[in-house]
Amino acid sequence: MKEFPDFLGLDPKDTEEVLNPPRFSILPVPYEKTVSYGVGASKGPAAILLASTQVELFDEELGTEPWRRGIETLPPLEVSKSLPETMVAEVYKKTSDILNSKKIPIILGGEHSVSIGVARALKEKYPKMGVLQFDAHADLRDSYLGNSFNHACVGRRIAEFSPLTQVGIRSMSREEDDFLKSLPSGMTLPKVKTYFARNILRSDIEEVTESIIKSLPEDVFITIDLDVFDPSIMPATGTPEPGGLGWYGVLTILRSVARERNIIGFDVVELAPVEGSIVSDFLAARILYKLIAYIAGEDS
Repeated sequence: MKEFPDFLGLDPKDTEEVLNPPRFSILPVPYEKTVSYGVGASKGPAAILLASTQVELFDEELGTEPWRRGIETLPPLEVSKSLPETMVAEVYKKTSDILNSKKIPIILGGEHSVSIGVARALKEKYPKMGVLQFDAHADLRDSYLGNSFNHACVGRRIAEFSPLTQVGIRSMSREEDDFLKSLPSGMTLPKVKTYFARNILRSDIEEVTESIIKSLPEDVFITIDLDVFDPSIMPATGTPEPGGLGWYGVLTILRSVARERNIIGFDVVELAPVEGSIVSDFLAARILYKLIAYIAGEDS
């Protein structure tokens, strides 16, 4: 089997027969130049795609087959040796190409810094876009380890041009805490709304979800750092944090956002596969297909 199989093991010819052009376009970006703890994020996209070949095509929750809306898997973006700034520019360019072909971009990281390029391209096409970030970490540092495009700076870079709603946060630096406290009220950028994991887990998930949706504009880009999940179900991340969210809590939020807002693209990042264990790879593949299912809707 090739290193980067097509998502779900679909035959591209079958996908073309279902819907041409496909509605969804998956771009693997195996990049990890700025990781600061555990390594292996560059192997994440291949692991997700391989695991996806074992995912059922039928969604038991919705009673649908979302793949019938059309899903293509593009060749991986060759940026492994690029500087972070160059990588971000290349991701922006490729995401723009996907948008120009009238498809919904789905990016597979790689480290979280790939999201900056995705968000820039989407913002250009959807000026009123907001970003929904699932993450254990705030990622609001202005610079980290001498680079402003570090994976720990993703939220800060995005907040410079888009409203940002963060979900599942349970780790941040003093600098990030000071930044959040310094933000002005009102609609001027940067506008950041943070939902801490400790508060989500103590609250009614439906009430939290309603609040999250109210914080979002009509057009939404979703970035899912897999360390938002508790390490008990997602151990294969570079910087795991205890006290994370569970599977059904995240699904509740995603399904409601898909119903109430227009999801214009999303990414799944920061899987660092653990040799001999496939549980995290499969969870990542499943969350990807679940979100496709929610976007495709109940008519797929």
